[in-house]
Formats: sequence, structure tokens, C-alpha cells
Amino acid sequence: MVKRKQNPEYGCPIEVTLDVIGGKWKGMILFCLVRGTIRFNELRRLIPKATQRVLTTQLRELERDGVILRKVYAEVPPRVEYSLTEFGLSLKPILELMGQWGEEYRQVLESLKRNEMV
Repeated sequence: MVKRKQNPEYGCPIEVTLDVIGGKWKGMILFCLVRGTIRFNELRRLIPKATQRVLTTQLRELERDGVILRKVYAEVPPRVEYSLTEFGLSLKPILELMGQWGEEYRQVLESLKRNEMV
């Protein structure tokens, strides 16, 4: 399943997790895929700040690490779809918690900003 080079020993499990899902857009990619299979161009629309090159690179890394599946259809023009593997689906609770934490943090920042304006 995982084709990555053998990494020297990890210091802790968090380091392993971040090695797989850490990356500027990987969290967003995974959060989008939790909802189901998505075509490449739809991912580009959902994550407009990610360049095509970076998005492609991070999708390849997630595929290499056994987190997502890439399915290419023999059509013209070619159609490529991405989905989470069974292993990738195990990230769902983590991604949901990250989303909740991010929303709470955004509210804290907004509150701080309002207090500075007073």
C-alpha cells in the first residue's frame, strides 16, 4: 500500500501523522474527499488558492501514502477522480475535529479583533 521511502525513526506518532497529512493543501483536499469522490477540476474549484502544480503534487503524495485513490477513465478528454481509501476514511474524525477547532479559533480571532476596535 505505502510506497514511501523508509523514513528514519519517527520521534512520536504525531510526527508520522503530520508527515502524511501535513502540507499546505492536504487537509483541504482530505476534507473535500470525506464528502465523496471528486474530479480534479472540482477540487481546483473548491481550493482556488492552490495552484494546479501544488494540488497535483499533494494528490500524488496522498496517493503514494495510501490515503487516496486516483482513478483515470479512458475517455477523451481524460477524466480523473479521487476518493479516500478505507485507510483514508479513518482520518474523518480527525478532519472533523480540525474543522471544529478551526471554527472555534476563527471566532476567538474575531472576538479579539472586535475588542481591539473598542
